[in-house]
Amino acid sequence: MIDLSFNNDLALVLTTEADSSIADNLAKELLNRRLAICVSLREVKSHFWWEGKLEQVNEVQLLIKTTKDQLQNLLEDINQLHSYQIPELLYWNASASDEYRKWAEDSIIPRSIHES
Repeated sequence: MIDLSFNNDLALVLTTEADSSIADNLAKELLNRRLAICVSLREVKSHFWWEGKLEQVNEVQLLIKTTKDQLQNLLEDINQLHSYQIPELLYWNASASDEYRKWAEDSIIPRSIHES
C-alpha cells in the first residue's frame, strides 16, 4: 500500500528555454551539479507579453525535480546558466512515495561536499 501522507520533501521547478539544444545543456549541467534529481523536457508553444508586444514562440519546457534542501542552490544556478534575460522560474512543494523520495534524496549531494 502506498503511503498517501503529504511529506513535502521535494520541490518542482518549471522553466523554459529557447530550443532543445539549450534545454538539454541546462538539464545536463543541473544534473551534473547534483542539484536536480530528474529533468523532463517537452516542446511547448508559449504566448506572452514582452517589452509591450504580444509574442508567440516555440520553446522547450523543463520540469525539474529537486529536494527542498537544494531548491535555493538550484534556483541560483538556473539564474546564472539560463539563456534568457528573465527566466521563468516557477516552483512548488511536492510529495512523493517513500521509495521515490528515498531515491531522490540519495541522488542529491549537498553543495558543501562539491565545494570541499
